[in-house]
Amino acid sequence: QVHLVESGGGLVQAGGSLRLSCEASGFPFNIHPMGWYRQAPGKQRELVASITRGGSTNYADSVKGRFTISRDNAKNTVYLQMNSLKAEDTAVYYCYARYLDAWGQGTLVTVSS
Repeated sequence: QVHLVESGGGLVQAGGSLRLSCEASGFPFNIHPMGWYRQAPGKQRELVASITRGGSTNYADSVKGRFTISRDNAKNTVYLQMNSLKAEDTAVYYCYARYLDAWGQGTLVTVSS
């Protein structure tokens, strides 16, 4: 059974940093592209960053230069390092395995201004 479990969310002041983790199980993690999405209150879920099995990355314009996605295939984990956080980054962040259409439960990030 596919499981994606996010962690690392919390409350942080604007300008601060957080690192989100998503631990995967139940599928061959190393061959799957992975992504991080977010959904702010009253808004649609949007792609934040994605990473291919080979490590190529893609970012939303709003987070380029501030966020970094990475993966550790030995730990079946994908990360999202978030720096220079802004109030508009406040959202629930979700891990996504695209080929499986599988989502994690989400982790809340709140950035206070």
